[in-house]
Amino acid sequence: MHTDTERCVRAVQSKDARFDGVFFTAVRTTRIYCRPSCPAVPPKAENMEFHPSAASCQRAGYRACKRCRPDTSPGSSAWHARADAVARAVRLIQDGVVDREGVPGLAARLGYSTRQIERQLLAELGAGPLALARAQRAQTARLLIETTPLSMAEIAFAAGFASIRTFNDTVREVFALTPGELRARATRPRTTGATAAPAPAAPGTLTLRLPFRAPLEPSNLFGHLAATAVPGVEEWRDGAYRRTLALPYGHGIVALAPRPDHVLCRLSLTDHRDLTHAISRCRRLLDLDADPLAVDEQLRADPLLAPLVDTAPGRRVPRTVDAAEFAVRAVLGQQVSTAAARTHAARLVTAHGVPVDDPEGGLTHLFPTPAALAGLDPETLALPRSRRTTLLTLVTALADGGLALGPESDWTEAREQLRALPGFGPWTTELIAMRALGDPDAFLPGDLGIRRAAQGLGLPGAPAALTARAARWRPWRAYAVQYLWATDSHPINHLPA
Repeated sequence: MHTDTERCVRAVQSKDARFDGVFFTAVRTTRIYCRPSCPAVPPKAENMEFHPSAASCQRAGYRACKRCRPDTSPGSSAWHARADAVARAVRLIQDGVVDREGVPGLAARLGYSTRQIERQLLAELGAGPLALARAQRAQTARLLIETTPLSMAEIAFAAGFASIRTFNDTVREVFALTPGELRARATRPRTTGATAAPAPAAPGTLTLRLPFRAPLEPSNLFGHLAATAVPGVEEWRDGAYRRTLALPYGHGIVALAPRPDHVLCRLSLTDHRDLTHAISRCRRLLDLDADPLAVDEQLRADPLLAPLVDTAPGRRVPRTVDAAEFAVRAVLGQQVSTAAARTHAARLVTAHGVPVDDPEGGLTHLFPTPAALAGLDPETLALPRSRRTTLLTLVTALADGGLALGPESDWTEAREQLRALPGFGPWTTELIAMRALGDPDAFLPGDLGIRRAAQGLGLPGAPAALTARAARWRPWRAYAVQYLWATDSHPINHLPA
């Protein structure tokens, strides 16, 4: 996109918010970079240059605009709709892997050399992994400065900086303000980005606004999460979906509530170094970096799907904060009702999950890790013998590293590994691909709800015939699944009262 100068200029001149995060506008005369929808008077076309990332702008010597706050733009949907090495690297950097493990750790997870990863990222994003991680550290620092009373020294190390001096220099270079000046400005009203919201209700709680590209239809997104919530790990309370999070440096509790122009996020963390990771997981859970206009335009071209899209545009795919957790829950949900799946999962949580305190609600545990489940006695599971075998084989493969499910996963390879396990058919494999791996083209033609919806709309009911018809929905078949499921009156399609 950023190489199409004429198209970028038109987007900037029309202040088109659809392109926020897709590319960034750098102004040569002011040395400032903006999002396309910046409210300031657009610069002359000859003074603009376009970059694919905020890190690329910063690497070229530009600082962030103080009006449109481009560093808080929604993430580019490209990195969540692709499974190539660059997209997987971006997802890992967003998870904070470079801060924790360095560039060698990033390369090792992807199976490439550090030189290959740096070359590929530089070619496509205009910045290498260190520059991308630095830009993210700057954004995390800004969030902590504006939303917490932490000292600047605490913020520097929580955001991943190696020293207070580096923290100060980076903040001044990126935002043209000192950390103290950023905190002083935080009391002013903000209208865009993941910015400071009203003061937290409890000490140690961070309150953020998570941006997204409109429209966003919250009914199936939050309805699905609430209807399938595992007691003790998840709950719907006071208009928000709440759950526990297992994070690299500790645990956390998050509450996510839909708002017209953002998702209100309240995070309670045992270690503030987990902020970047937690935000990344929450955005992935709610599919906030999707491009609903591109998705709906493709699906609306099918006359049988068009009425569903027009009725409630902007449906997202409810995903997960932990791919391994979801894989276990997918096995527990094979051939049983939603209520039965929740019961089976709750028993595992009570027996093997790590207890946590939740003063504000009813959350009690972290979901058990594969390592904690690998040694469980199969006779204690109230499941058919074949499903016990499936579950134990899965958790063993996850615990010993034979199966990797996460931001770094190659979707095709992960599918092949899952299908090689006993008890993994097309339904379970594609459900994990859709909700745990984030493949936007995952499809469930054999799902009972999909078949019923298809027949009601006049689409083919047989899985093979429906798959052939769904070819026109690619690469967004996972979103077509959401629209088809929404034709049913199941609780997953409705926000709780």
